[in-house]
Amino acid sequence: MTDTPWHGDAVSLVEAFRNGERSPLEELRATFDAISQSKLNAFCFLDQEAAERDAKNADISLPFGGVPFGVKELDGVAGWPDTEACVVFADRISKTTDTQVNRICRVGGAVKVGQTNASEFGGVNLTRTILHGATHNPWKHGRTPGGSSGGTASAVAGGLVSIATGGDGGGSIRIPAGFTGLLGLKATFGRIPRGPGASNGNLTTVTGCLSRSVRDTARWFDVANGHEAHDPLSLPKVSGWEAGLGSVATKGLRVAVVPNFGGGVVSPAMWEVIERAAENLIASAGLQRRESVDVSLPRLGAAWSITGSVAIRTALKDYWPACADQLTPEIRYGQKMTEGLYSSEARGKFEQRRIELNNRMAQIFSEVDLIITATNPDIAFNAEGPLPDTFGGLVAGARNNGVLTFPANIYGNPGISVPVGLVDGLPVGMQIMARHFEEPLLLELALAVERTQPWPLVAP
Repeated sequence: MTDTPWHGDAVSLVEAFRNGERSPLEELRATFDAISQSKLNAFCFLDQEAAERDAKNADISLPFGGVPFGVKELDGVAGWPDTEACVVFADRISKTTDTQVNRICRVGGAVKVGQTNASEFGGVNLTRTILHGATHNPWKHGRTPGGSSGGTASAVAGGLVSIATGGDGGGSIRIPAGFTGLLGLKATFGRIPRGPGASNGNLTTVTGCLSRSVRDTARWFDVANGHEAHDPLSLPKVSGWEAGLGSVATKGLRVAVVPNFGGGVVSPAMWEVIERAAENLIASAGLQRRESVDVSLPRLGAAWSITGSVAIRTALKDYWPACADQLTPEIRYGQKMTEGLYSSEARGKFEQRRIELNNRMAQIFSEVDLIITATNPDIAFNAEGPLPDTFGGLVAGARNNGVLTFPANIYGNPGISVPVGLVDGLPVGMQIMARHFEEPLLLELALAVERTQPWPLVAP
């Protein structure tokens, strides 16, 4: 009898099913027992009856056959709540299932357990909503797992499920991965199809997973990627990412190690850990560090926030402004502060700044092959908020997580957060970015870290 959920990675769980060490149904029941006893508040909806039916019929020959997994609250599953993590839509039910979820279930054979908490509209880098309350970091109760994929991060790092879906429109896979000691890959824009029915918005959002291991993430993308007609911007199918691990050439690649990427300011204690991990990776992977590379970027934070707020305003439709008191403080503030700012002139300015950033990123990647920086500016802050504006006595008002992560969303290139150590007992994530379509290279570098500096698969 299985008493607790599997605390290894998803690939090893499939192997345990195949060798008879565990069964999908026993694993699922252990998962639901653990969720019911958990104080993390990682899940907001469970579908136990359907999950048990799927577990009984699981085909363990498939890539994720029988593996229980969580679905981020903002991802669609037909018949499940479709709330946007917002009280306004508390009673809405989804009519469609997102392509990624379909593929992980039907092609991968995984068993969807329920929804993991997300931040409201995916708009904030902590997971605390009026609808579901605050989600906690399994490394320290009372600290946030980040957002918007915070419930996913909490569930995976907290030992409830071995893998779960995430989305990243400004860092929402990488930020929670960095806060909770997980691997988080933001792929090239369009790598996994969105929807059906997803808005293209400001062309920044990608989907994927948060996982405990490099091979789990590689297998996930092997299963879920590939063009789908409902998302005309999705990319053609690629394969062999898991099989190719350990064979991607890295020797001689040029890397810039940047403590202030995008104008961000990283806490000195965190940067010390990242600098040491970067030096170890450079040595083990045979990289060439390049100094004095100009990695300055145009400031895009305000324009990015305005376009994101417009998408939220569109979703709220006629509910605004009567619904203002039903929104989290951050979303309500964003709606009030950006109201009336979006116009043809503002749109033109945003597109001009996107062009400027694209040109700068292209120039940087003509001089180096890789950028290493921090995932987050500091360790996880309070689960209830507010969003921090200082660390160590230093003013950090402009130092939000998006400064470090959203340039890759706007440019559309891949970035990965890799666990590299702890500060005050909380995880530190190192972010590595590469050119478009070079996710296998990022996975190879993450594998080098995993082999030389193995990280805990779940929080202690």
